[in-house]
Amino acid sequence: MITIQSYVNGEFASGGEQVPLLNPATEETVAVACCGVDAAAALRFARERGIPALQSLTFAQRAELLARMAAVIHEHRDALIDASVSNNGATRSGAKFDIDGASGALAAYAEIGKQLGERGILCDGEGVGLGRGARLFGAHAWFSRPGVAVFINAFNFPAWGFAEKAAAAILAGMPVISKPATATALTAGRLAEILVQSAVLPPGAFSQVLGPVTELLNLLGPQDQVAFTGSSETAAKIRGNQNLVRNAVRVNIEADSLNAAVVDPLLDVSSPLYQVLLRDLVREMTEKTGQKCTATRRVLVAEPLLEKLVEDLKDRIGSLKVGNPANAVVELGPLATADQRRDVVAGIERLKSSCQHVHGEARPGELVDVPVGKGFFVGPHLFVARAEKALSAVHAGEVFGPVCTLIPYDGNAASAGRLVASGGGCLVSEVYADDRGFMQQAATLIAPYCGRVVLVDSKSEGFTLPPGMVLPQLVHGGPGRAGGGEELGGMRGLQHYLHRTAFQGSRAAVERLLS
Repeated sequence: MITIQSYVNGEFASGGEQVPLLNPATEETVAVACCGVDAAAALRFARERGIPALQSLTFAQRAELLARMAAVIHEHRDALIDASVSNNGATRSGAKFDIDGASGALAAYAEIGKQLGERGILCDGEGVGLGRGARLFGAHAWFSRPGVAVFINAFNFPAWGFAEKAAAAILAGMPVISKPATATALTAGRLAEILVQSAVLPPGAFSQVLGPVTELLNLLGPQDQVAFTGSSETAAKIRGNQNLVRNAVRVNIEADSLNAAVVDPLLDVSSPLYQVLLRDLVREMTEKTGQKCTATRRVLVAEPLLEKLVEDLKDRIGSLKVGNPANAVVELGPLATADQRRDVVAGIERLKSSCQHVHGEARPGELVDVPVGKGFFVGPHLFVARAEKALSAVHAGEVFGPVCTLIPYDGNAASAGRLVASGGGCLVSEVYADDRGFMQQAATLIAPYCGRVVLVDSKSEGFTLPPGMVLPQLVHGGPGRAGGGEELGGMRGLQHYLHRTAFQGSRAAVERLLS
């Protein structure tokens, strides 16, 4: 039996409660996670060893660490994909999405660090003269913070969720303590073993803890930072932690998100754009079995297009092969855990009570390579929401699975803007339009409610990226329901882990300090 251990104090720790990790397609135990560590000792080791080790390096030197991390992950790509398939229930395509996203984010920030060069301080814009004379001068600069970055990651992206946070933090000079979701910790555990065995990071720069982290949060100070990805319910508990509040610890949250697609009311169903729309909607419903924070949950479509879109989506999702993702023919795997399945089924029943249910079964009838009665499966479900009661149900919460709702609207960009806003905040939304005026108006209206807006037209065919693909160059985060936080975004992501200080004095003194 594979044993996954925490990595703290420079060694793997085997103590604590042993939690079985399951294959969500067969419900077989594939590993055991040892949960429970000495949080104070783990934090002390990161502070005493990790902070000085990283902050003695320049940005370019830290960038080299990230480049080596990316290379090591790519080198062990197949082993990490296998772990994801067996414990996350991801198809190989979905597992690659996670693993390649991890190495890609690290490589992108390695390039940023390389460009920053052999320095450890970043000037923030141009300095300014102060007062009437020319002698008094002021400027801002970014400095490494002498703290530890604690990551609480979601179950669905154990590799990418860690790496996109770690890339920015390590480049900024902060050691990281990562806490993966326990139920799907096999991939994160294998990743930790690979990084440690490869010795790509100095001692204390990386730690990983399995199990509860409340004790750790209770020990953090004002120079430390927390980044959380997961449910809004857990996010509220973290935000309310009295120690974090008392010490004004920075907390970045990425939570639920009712992402939307706005469809041009005059969209030609024979156009390339319509095919891109179908491709994207099916991918976002089914990739990772819909367990993506960036998946499209709502589709705003004019009534004349509704019937055609419904039928075409039903044809595509109805022919998907569902089952054990270890079988290469399978296109849709299980949900990650029994709890996730229970929550998704409850969400589906809630939508059924007020929306028109146009496709889907609670449990698909024919499953590939799955023991009878086993697995945490839910087939793809499609709804149409017309009445006000139905819209209220859709906007009440995210169903975190292969579920999508089509919302008829009058084709007016202003109406689309109001409907998107009713979701309470999105990580990403899309506008599919060949009409430039409609695209511009709709995108402008939905922008305040979205962290990212994807513009898709017929010219996008052949090179456009899936809307659910998070890019390290662009901001990942969103307002309101989506958590109100930000990650990535190139240099912006790095700045979240730095401290900005203003300096004033004689121009010579300030410029000498920051040169």
